Amino acid sequence: MSARTDLLVIGAGPYACSAAALARDNGIDTRVVGRPMSFWRDHMPAGMYLRSGPDWHLDAAGEHTFAAYFEDRGLRPEQVDPIPIDVFLDYTDWFRHRKGFHVDERLVAELSTVDGGFVATLDDGATITAGSVLAAPGVRHFANLPSWHAEVPSARRGHTSDIVSFDGFAGARVVIIGGRQSAYEWAALLCDHGAERVDVVHRHAVPDFAKVSWAFVDGCIESTLAQRGWWRRLPAERQQAIAYDFWRVGRLTLEPWLVPRLAPDVVTPHPGAEVTGVAAGAADVTLTLSDGTAMTADHVVFASGYRADLASVPYLAGVLDRVSVTDGFPDLTEGFETSLAGLYVTGFASSRDFGPFFGFTAGCASAARIAVEEMSRR
Repeated sequence: MSARTDLLVIGAGPYACSAAALARDNGIDTRVVGRPMSFWRDHMPAGMYLRSGPDWHLDAAGEHTFAAYFEDRGLRPEQVDPIPIDVFLDYTDWFRHRKGFHVDERLVAELSTVDGGFVATLDDGATITAGSVLAAPGVRHFANLPSWHAEVPSARRGHTSDIVSFDGFAGARVVIIGGRQSAYEWAALLCDHGAERVDVVHRHAVPDFAKVSWAFVDGCIESTLAQRGWWRRLPAERQQAIAYDFWRVGRLTLEPWLVPRLAPDVVTPHPGAEVTGVAAGAADVTLTLSDGTAMTADHVVFASGYRADLASVPYLAGVLDRVSVTDGFPDLTEGFETSLAGLYVTGFASSRDFGPFFGFTAGCASAARIAVEEMSRR
């Protein structure tokens, strides 16, 4: 079975849905293929909270915003502060319903080119022919792991994107590698579920736990919309200053609501340290740190973030030889188009060319506006 469309959106996460909605609003025949919000549903714990507020939303048209959802649901922001992940997932369902578009939940197995367009072969063998493709690969493809991770037996290790259920961790000894929000939130979740001991190992100092403002991101987004290619034209020192703001707010300062959940008799931070040795036993694993500390654990959790690698996106294998890539990131035009005409990439994989804020939901609506505007010029 074969179908045709002007635009095929591969993925059904925030960036994909935002772009698909705006493309349809602009009269572009659009199909969306993927499992709606699958990374958020399947690779984030149910007890997680967002660091952002209701001002970050999906609607480039400014109508079906997160704030509009709150009003429609009869909620006040102070009632859900911080915002549980379930509330954000409900917002995305509400957004798709209000926009009236269907998501085909089959997955793309392979993308290829034909006659100046594209053919997507789905996991059931069906095909979709499209004039253009917008790929919004989720960060699940980009899990970053230290070089020594394979020395830990597979049954005793996992990235935070894999460990999202904590019922089996009661009484467990766990070492978390990393010191960002996910590291300490996973530590809190392990405490919630009765872990015996949680050691958090990271190279930087223990972060502060304080309320922070992400307002500086708004100016970056506005500048990107006002001047195409704004980020890439910035002097290197200005880019570094903005990147440091993200590091300061997002990495060196974590949410204060974590503190009451980090039981001091359970959680021990190990700042300024890294793993220098791994010894796997029959029933556990012992890690040696750069400060000489040795700790034996039942499980090792890698809260080591994500690193772009377009080659790790399976469905792009058939076209990757025609996509220019630098350090794992696609080289994009000022309109999110890759070097393969008609193929666009948004989301985390676009953050090298558009700035770190395009790795957050804050960039969804603006990326949609820029990409759809670019498509309309073709």
